Amino acid sequence: MQEKPPKAHNPAGTRVTRVRKVAINDERAGQRIDNFLRSELPGVPKGRLYRLLRRGEVRVNGGRVKAEYRLVDGDEVRIPPARIRAEGAPPSEKMATDMLARVLYEDKRILVLNKPSGVAVHGGSGISHGVIELMRHARPDLKDLALVHRIDRETSGCLVMSKRRSALRDLHERFREGKVEKNYLALVVGDWQLGEQLIDAPLHVQHRKHGERHVVVSGKQGKSAQTRVSLSRTYGIYSLLLCAPLTGRTHQIRVHLDHAEHPIVGDERYGDDDANRKAKKFGLRRLFLHAQSITFVDIKGNDLHFTAPLAADLERFLSVGIIEARRRP
Repeated sequence: MQEKPPKAHNPAGTRVTRVRKVAINDERAGQRIDNFLRSELPGVPKGRLYRLLRRGEVRVNGGRVKAEYRLVDGDEVRIPPARIRAEGAPPSEKMATDMLARVLYEDKRILVLNKPSGVAVHGGSGISHGVIELMRHARPDLKDLALVHRIDRETSGCLVMSKRRSALRDLHERFREGKVEKNYLALVVGDWQLGEQLIDAPLHVQHRKHGERHVVVSGKQGKSAQTRVSLSRTYGIYSLLLCAPLTGRTHQIRVHLDHAEHPIVGDERYGDDDANRKAKKFGLRRLFLHAQSITFVDIKGNDLHFTAPLAADLERFLSVGIIEARRRP
């Protein structure tokens, strides 16, 4: 007999799904169970999904699993009843078209784009449409389009997406094994005199009200985090740094540079308020952190290297804004 969800009053704009059992095939194998649930229960808050896992309401082959569990070909996943928000208005055609124009590279397996600052990689937490929703709207032919990794909403630059689940699984494995090289450009406050540095400081994510995440350096609770930093160019009152994160922690580069007493210019969460006000006065109105390049080997053994050019507003600040800021302290 098919299981039925408990009767409950449904608030306007929501619906309750039935219990389902989903068989995992080779294309979906390797995916983390929490990411699988996000795709199966769109609109359910992330915190709710983790509660379903902790309470054992989600079962794999009849047993409990943790959020880190990776699905295996042949697994059977029991998805419990859940109240999900009805789909809202679709993304605007202009936003979707603009995002499509930012594609840097595409083949049969992956798609790479230059993400603009101010756009989250996915919707949620009050954000209706992120990059993934916009791209799915612009390219409805790509049924399995998925994010390979994430970058902060305020950060611009290289973002890789997979077009096939097999490509997603392969690239996730490369990320886990540290076989993906990422380089960021960050403009920081002050004259960097530290040469090439490996910032090795464990990071701990604190959850504040309304789901806000704030990251701190913590030797007791933190997870290992390493960022290699070198100077690209000094401007006296600012320094342009090349940052290569060796781990992938939340807000890693931002917190590590603040820990080194050279916060990123324009960082409203971890930065210097006075320096941010001054930079804004001379034209910088957002975080100066850009995912400049990403490099990895594809499934055929070919080296793939992608570079995203700096946005016009960042180029303008480097060429004009900094000069004005130095002239008028």
